[in-house]
Amino acid sequence: MFRKTTIIFLFSLFSISILLARKENAFARIDSLINAVSEKPFNGIVLISWSGEVVYQKKQGYSDLIKLIPVEDNSRFVIGSISKQMTAAMVLQEYEKGKLQLNDPIKMYLPELSQEWADSVTIHDMLCHTHGIVDYNRPSLFPAGEKFAYSQIGYQILSEIVERLNNDNFKNLSLQFFRSLGMYQTSFPDTDSVYLVKGYYEEENSNIKEENNKTEYVPAGGFISTAGDLLIWNNNLYGGNILKEETLSRMFTKQPNAIRSHPIFGETDYGYGITVDTTNDIVQLGQTGYAPGFVSMDFYFPESKIGVIILENIAYDVDDIKKTFFYHTQILNIVRKDLIMNK
Repeated sequence: MFRKTTIIFLFSLFSISILLARKENAFARIDSLINAVSEKPFNGIVLISWSGEVVYQKKQGYSDLIKLIPVEDNSRFVIGSISKQMTAAMVLQEYEKGKLQLNDPIKMYLPELSQEWADSVTIHDMLCHTHGIVDYNRPSLFPAGEKFAYSQIGYQILSEIVERLNNDNFKNLSLQFFRSLGMYQTSFPDTDSVYLVKGYYEEENSNIKEENNKTEYVPAGGFISTAGDLLIWNNNLYGGNILKEETLSRMFTKQPNAIRSHPIFGETDYGYGITVDTTNDIVQLGQTGYAPGFVSMDFYFPESKIGVIILENIAYDVDDIKKTFFYHTQILNIVRKDLIMNK
């Protein structure tokens, strides 16, 4: 009995050592990528987690290119569309409280909406971008639920519904939500500017210029956060601490007609505020994010419990979004290849 137990224990240690060696190899490839001499060097932070703990973290470049202030662990970035899954989770909490139903038309909560689409577009349609709304005062592009059209205004309208249900503004409600999760560095961009890095973009002449534009719809793409806080987010969301298992399953389910021709990944399925990828039988959940001067990514692989968080504050090649996300997609591909090898 002792011998059998010892053999099992030694085999487990051997398996873990092989897994760690493979991960170290993947980390070395990421190091080579972001340390390579380049006219467009990586400027930001990479954080990779395993079972909720940091196993790789790399900071490079500056939060202020003029003052040469380096990027730090607590540097805060605009996270773009990663914000949508947070807003979606807040909406789904209202669903769990019984304050709304996913198939309710949005006019039930915002009766002042005057367009005909308000009577047919549902909460569900808003969550998975199948509503077709482009403006508060214009007709929708197509009948509700018919097809997909990626939207910022949809998540703004969802935030207004959350406001109405709670008789408070979304800035306060989201701040309370983040603090309840232990995310003390995540907020609206105008709530606290401490450690907020400057965003930059590359002009046609290759000069790097500071970006001054602000995100119009914060609930859709304007929250600011840190790599560490996004790790806390992932641990809470995928750990089942925010939503019940059944609700979480809805959020992570590919929704009918919610299929986007993604500018980076091609045909992409959406759940609620999040993309759902099952290529090569590897489940990948998460989102890229782009805001003027900020390029971000947060993906999670639930089967292996690996998370990939990348925040950058220089947007290169802004006319070619694939090139803008060069470092992000290369790092993600390194992680995915490692996962395929380990299957």
